[in-house]
Amino acid sequence: MPDLAARARTLLDLHTAPEILVLPNVWDVVSATVVAATDGVRAIATASHSIAAMFGYEDGEHIPLDLHLDVVARIAAAVDLPVTMDFEAGYGDPGGTARRAIEAGAVGGNLEDGMRPLDEAVAAVEAVLAAGRDAGIDFVLNARTDAMLGRGASGTADRGAALEEAVRRCRAYLDAGAPVVFVPGAVTREEIATLVDGLGRGRLSVLTVPRLSPSVRELAELGVTRVSAGPFSQCVALTALQDAAAALVAGGSLPEGTRRLN
Repeated sequence: MPDLAARARTLLDLHTAPEILVLPNVWDVVSATVVAATDGVRAIATASHSIAAMFGYEDGEHIPLDLHLDVVARIAAAVDLPVTMDFEAGYGDPGGTARRAIEAGAVGGNLEDGMRPLDEAVAAVEAVLAAGRDAGIDFVLNARTDAMLGRGASGTADRGAALEEAVRRCRAYLDAGAPVVFVPGAVTREEIATLVDGLGRGRLSVLTVPRLSPSVRELAELGVTRVSAGPFSQCVALTALQDAAAALVAGGSLPEGTRRLN
């Protein structure tokens, strides 16, 4: 069993390092080992959407938690880097799910607020952090708000109001002890700059979206501390697979740049 306390401390330190933390998300052992072997990769993040899709489940906690955790445990055992798990909204028990994630080898995790009432969302953050303390590790919670996705009864299509709500919620999660906060849906330079202004540099995590998001270099300049690819890592792999399949059935060949990575 790896030294979880050491891995947790490493992951936490990566969020305060001068360099932005880049996480090309993974969904199984082979994707994790390929990413872990890539120069410059310093931690591994799982993607719940991608893991669910691998087994034919819809996103949104439809994959059984036991199955989800089994994949995470296999990934954590296969790599020497700290692993952070996307455990969605906590499967109805954020603290309990965090404890099980730690037992599986994860030392960090994403927790969605689903635009629940703020006091409930803060209580969930506190429960996850307590699970880390009980396990004797500095669990790195990436506390996510869905404010910019317009979800829930309090969701809004007004981008300005959504930004204000994202800052309000993220400040509450930071005050509760979360070391980093995650705002998917914020993709423009202006929106990201507003969030950094409201939260401070080195606290914001964002999702990179094809054709929309600034480059990683630009995000670092804006003061973002962490950028992940979420389900888009799997989209990259599946796009390459479909393109290769199309080339073969059209009478062509596999791409010349194909490498044997497993």
